[in-house]
Amino acid sequence: MTRLRIRDAVPTDRDLIAEWMIAMALETEHKHLDPPTVHAGVEAGLADRAKARYFVAMREADVAGGETIAVPAGTLMFTHEWSDWRNGDWWWIQSVYVAPEHRRQGVYNALHSHVAALAQATPGVVGLRLYVERANANAQRTYEAMGMADAGYHIYEQAT
Repeated sequence: MTRLRIRDAVPTDRDLIAEWMIAMALETEHKHLDPPTVHAGVEAGLADRAKARYFVAMREADVAGGETIAVPAGTLMFTHEWSDWRNGDWWWIQSVYVAPEHRRQGVYNALHSHVAALAQATPGVVGLRLYVERANANAQRTYEAMGMADAGYHIYEQAT
């Protein structure tokens, strides 16, 4: 029998998370990311919780001899945004990826539930938010199943 365990990401997860981010951008938005930039970005986020906090979902299975084998199955990162309207922090869920062989097996649910419980237990957190690519209907259905709703905003950006 297998189970999911959510753990904080550690610096040695950098390469795997970066590769997953590169795969996610290509799969969901057809964007080719610069690998050295992504690796450096993940490394910076892992090194500084003021920037980001990463989690890794591990699929664990007991094997003969009482040993446990653990395989990384997915990841989620969140960042903070201060809200003066609410005098608290929004946690923005970002950089979500579930390895293809682990999809539709509760990995995102476990990651989301873990972060939601942390948010609930952390004073000053007013809620969770995320953005999703407009054409990514599968992700939208998943987020709605987790109790999230369209907040009615469009995101605009200006590169510097």
